[in-house]
Amino acid sequence: MREVAIIGVGHTKFGKAGDKTALELFSEAALKAVEDAGIDLREIEALFQGAALLGFEEGQVMPAVFSAADLHLGEIPATRVEGACASAGLAIREAAMWVASGAFDVVLAGGVEKALAMGTPFATRTFAMACHAYSEAAAGLTFPGVFAMAARLYAHRYDIPLEKLREKMACVSVKNHFHGARNPLAQFYQKYGDLKVEDVLRSKMVCDPLTLLDCCPFSDGAAAVVVCAAEKARKFTDTPIYILGTGQGSGTPLSKMEDMVKPAARVASARMAFKQAGIEPKDIQVAEVHDCFTIAEIIALEALGFFGWGEAADATEEGETDIGGRIAVNPSGGLIGKGHPIGATGASQVFSLVEQMRGEAPKGNQVEPVPEFGMTDTLGGDFGTLCNIILGRTRRKK
Repeated sequence: MREVAIIGVGHTKFGKAGDKTALELFSEAALKAVEDAGIDLREIEALFQGAALLGFEEGQVMPAVFSAADLHLGEIPATRVEGACASAGLAIREAAMWVASGAFDVVLAGGVEKALAMGTPFATRTFAMACHAYSEAAAGLTFPGVFAMAARLYAHRYDIPLEKLREKMACVSVKNHFHGARNPLAQFYQKYGDLKVEDVLRSKMVCDPLTLLDCCPFSDGAAAVVVCAAEKARKFTDTPIYILGTGQGSGTPLSKMEDMVKPAARVASARMAFKQAGIEPKDIQVAEVHDCFTIAEIIALEALGFFGWGEAADATEEGETDIGGRIAVNPSGGLIGKGHPIGATGASQVFSLVEQMRGEAPKGNQVEPVPEFGMTDTLGGDFGTLCNIILGRTRRKK
């Protein structure tokens, strides 16, 4: 298997896209990635596109095919990848594996979503389709309910009074909104930058103990990357960022899950990525993790191995996940501060890490010194699909 590099990245503004279609959003991100890579569209040999709900948003279930047509890519393979909120992460992982196999040299990957077009009630209903239809969705369970249960279980498991855990969770929101307010591509750019813990606690209750500011928003947007065989990367760019390892794991219905706060699928996915990369959690300096809700970031940090079980809530409150702390987590703003167009989020995370590792992150959000290793964590459904990608500034050690 060959080594693989990212040579170009592109990203639209997250938020409300107005009259732009999902295909137009993806083309915008893709053209930015191609320009960043310094390649010609004719050099792209395949397209992998994450898209979760376009059938409900715009009645479009084959967006990858029509994106390839809009971009004049010819009759290349164009594949839609669907893994709920993990869709774009999976698309990039697929692209990396096809390039590593030698089947293709240059591949375009990314994702797109236009969730705001559906409105909150319909979007909530369609998002819940990523739950187990027979035992969860049928009972009226939606994602705020799932993660509210996870928060209560976490409090019980580690003997933390629920009100104290709410304060620790609120620190995730404060941190990620602070960074999102400094990211020009974020949905909440220049908003909520001076948020306080008490503001999060006092915001509208969504599903006890989660308030509105504990939750990520519905979003429109797209992000894309150009993946290339590592030995050819410097033909196009002086700053390739290498994909050192990837992982993917599959969970179960909640009724069969052994432990929601120690999700086995995430542990398995992370271990796969670390093994392939040949590094350990302590080597990662920056991570973009799936903070769909504040408690989700805390659970992720432990499952990925950055903190011990039951330690991430305290670590967050103590600033260990801030820029300058033990590990910088979601310096882009994460899903909470940047937005969450679900089919695009995994590619957005990769975009943000590439910016960090090039030293090009927005002012106030750049990790110093420039990180050598970074990791993404994308979650689809209620711990159903997990995808992890580890990036490095240098090629994997032999």
